Amino acid sequence: MSLDTLRASRLGCYGYGKPTSPHIDRIASEGVLFERAYATDIPTEVAHTGIFTGKVGLRTGVVSHGSPLMQLPKSESWLPTLLRSGGYTTAAVDNLYQLKEWFARGYRYYINSVGKQRQIDGQTVNELAFSWIHEHKEENFFLFLHYWDTHSPYLPPSQDARQFYEAGRDPFDPSNTSMKAAYNHAAYPFFKHHHYEHLGPVTDAEYVNALYDAEIRYLDDRLRELDQVLVQEGLYDDTLLVLFGDHGESLTEHDIYWDHCGLYETTVHIPMILRWPGRLPSGRRIGGLVQQTDLMPTVLEAAGLQTPQGLDGRSLWPSIRGEEDGTRDTVFLSECAWQASRGILTREMKLIRTVDSGPFRRPSRELYNLRTDPGETINLAGTNTALADELEHSLDSWVADVLDGRPDPMETQLRFGLPFKNRIHEILLQYGLTWEEWLSDPRQERFDEAVAARQAGRKEPS
Repeated sequence: MSLDTLRASRLGCYGYGKPTSPHIDRIASEGVLFERAYATDIPTEVAHTGIFTGKVGLRTGVVSHGSPLMQLPKSESWLPTLLRSGGYTTAAVDNLYQLKEWFARGYRYYINSVGKQRQIDGQTVNELAFSWIHEHKEENFFLFLHYWDTHSPYLPPSQDARQFYEAGRDPFDPSNTSMKAAYNHAAYPFFKHHHYEHLGPVTDAEYVNALYDAEIRYLDDRLRELDQVLVQEGLYDDTLLVLFGDHGESLTEHDIYWDHCGLYETTVHIPMILRWPGRLPSGRRIGGLVQQTDLMPTVLEAAGLQTPQGLDGRSLWPSIRGEEDGTRDTVFLSECAWQASRGILTREMKLIRTVDSGPFRRPSRELYNLRTDPGETINLAGTNTALADELEHSLDSWVADVLDGRPDPMETQLRFGLPFKNRIHEILLQYGLTWEEWLSDPRQERFDEAVAARQAGRKEPS
């Protein structure tokens, strides 16, 4: 189960104090939770490609989301294909095929979850999945479910939202200015349509955070329903459940407003939980570093199938059995959609190197001590240059080793521009603004006036 945009630190089993995830917490108590699981590539397209290939984006060439340049060679090993060849009936309730064709590879049944409404609701995913499970419960199957409820726009049922927002507080209070930074951000033209207009004239940023928490609670209820169906169909004890986030979500941290870019913990630290009654220990928590690519060899080993050579992922089973603590001492990170950055993470330190900051303002190097500064608020790159240089050298060496003389796909993408920067520019051009003009003065009223003028058929203001 891919729980799109689910941030680990907003779950009870990862230490959050609000009741967002009672059923996910129960799943964790019945299985194995990985405390430090990471998305090596973000966001959605590249994360899922890594999960199903067992390889990082630098190796497959798929490093960017929303880019027509990205193509996955058909020669790459693909988890559903391997499982189908191994005798499993394979199915997905998913919509990623609409983004890239390779996400439908290997499935005997591909059920597109997109309906008439723009947002994909977990209830729809469940309805499609439950009927399929009932029809195929006598078969050995692999079923991929992709839930989008915690992705923006956050539109939870009103009763769920009230659980996480202070009673009597007004989300539209004109004296509250906490949304001002989000509304006057360079990315505003994109989020105005994709998020803010769905919420109304919100002035309180904490209300938007409460909506995110409410979406988690809504998703949690859908997972509880799924478990009920597994019990009813007699499948609960025979099913290996693999739950993960493809990436997290920044909730105003680091100048990122309800989106999933930046190689900070809010986005790259993900939930990863496995449950298999009688075959996995209950309540085990593993503190060592693991990454999403580790899921492919883990699932193949559970299925009794051979793991392909040349994967970046390593089986989680030694850690599950208590023989190891995690699968590695270093995790390498990458993004190339809103920003172009690479990072290196050790058990204690993280270095981020930004090549193109897109609509954000970023130093070229950031160094954080995650043990003493888990919120990544103190950049040590200028004061601990020796360690920053050492980590950057390790990052460069890893990149060169993986590429082995091949062109760097991030550099190729940057010649055509960052996909989301290009999207904002296309939006701006509709209203008589260029990227450079907008970036020099990114005010909400300036863009809103341009939109209103265009809609009224008037010339856009200068």
